[in-house]
Amino acid sequence: MRSRLRVADLLPLGSVGLRTRRLRAALSALGIAIGIGSIVAVLGVTASSQADLLARIDQLGTNLLTVSDGRDVAGTPVPLPDTAPAMLGRIDGVVSLSATAEIRAVYAYRNDLIPVVHTGSLAVRATDANLLSTLDAPLAGGAFLTEATADLPVAVLGAEAAGVLGAADRIWVGGHWLSVLGVLQPLPLAPEIDRSVLIGFPVAARLYRYDGHPSRIYLRTENDSVESVATRLARTANPTNPAGVEASRPSDVLTARLAVARSGTNLFLGLGAVALLVGAIGVANVMVIAVLERRTEIGLRRALGAARVHIAAQFLTESLLLAGVGGITGLVLGAGVTAAVAANRGWTASVPSIALWGGLAAALAIGAVAGLYPAVRAARLAPTDALRTM
Repeated sequence: MRSRLRVADLLPLGSVGLRTRRLRAALSALGIAIGIGSIVAVLGVTASSQADLLARIDQLGTNLLTVSDGRDVAGTPVPLPDTAPAMLGRIDGVVSLSATAEIRAVYAYRNDLIPVVHTGSLAVRATDANLLSTLDAPLAGGAFLTEATADLPVAVLGAEAAGVLGAADRIWVGGHWLSVLGVLQPLPLAPEIDRSVLIGFPVAARLYRYDGHPSRIYLRTENDSVESVATRLARTANPTNPAGVEASRPSDVLTARLAVARSGTNLFLGLGAVALLVGAIGVANVMVIAVLERRTEIGLRRALGAARVHIAAQFLTESLLLAGVGGITGLVLGAGVTAAVAANRGWTASVPSIALWGGLAAALAIGAVAGLYPAVRAARLAPTDALRTM
């Protein structure tokens, strides 16, 4: 009578080695778990970070452009003309515009007792009332400059400037006391504003001899006009010397961070793949040892009528189970690391489905490859040779 092995019998038969040698099985599965967990965690953390960054880009908008003073071919500073804001505002597609000017050699301090050299790397900038709407800048507290307050000795602090100067009602700026009117929240697209003390143009002219030349201009454009407006910024801002104008798109910096994150991801994926390879070698080693240790069992089963294909299926199933347990454990570990990192950074946890299904598929594929040679070796054992070890 021909020997038969039902599929339903494979699972309990293939798990015999795992159930009888639990510690060795657990350590072998751990190697697969570390490899799969590393890959899933890298993909999950990267996806969560990128999703957060893309959400910030969408929220802040990609239609913000900046124009700032630069240098000519000889390296000489080229200030923006005082007519630049008015000229840029006439470009078709510009929705809103705000000019700022850094007041050179003027610094802000908590009080008049702090040594002048302790500037805290803060800048003092004059601006108009449109800056808040142009940058879509949220206030952390207080109010922003208006046409009514621009002529008063008041200031609005950027997020980092507020941290340096502390929660003071008044600050010492260039030899004058200014009242703190409000504080801005962080601005990823305008980090220079974060470390600035903002005052009105009239105050800048009256107290700090502002000469009327802007140093940086922010523009919001219609979404479908960004490229066309960007190509006209330099020549419009300074027709006599467009090469001395620096025009940029701040959202490109955040987009560049995505590219850097992706390149870093490839490195960590490579390390995870190495860990996975080590785990695969461990599984193969365990399965070879299992075949040597269970020669008597193999010989007895063959003597009782088990076919070679049944023996091969038994050990291949054991290898698949071993790798599958490690793979599932790795998925749980990787998802857990992703959730923990996302919670710590304030991101929304996101694990790509390809990481989950791909990780499980990779574990099973490794189990099949690692168990193939031991399974074939076990199937080739002759019953008489195997039973000699009894």
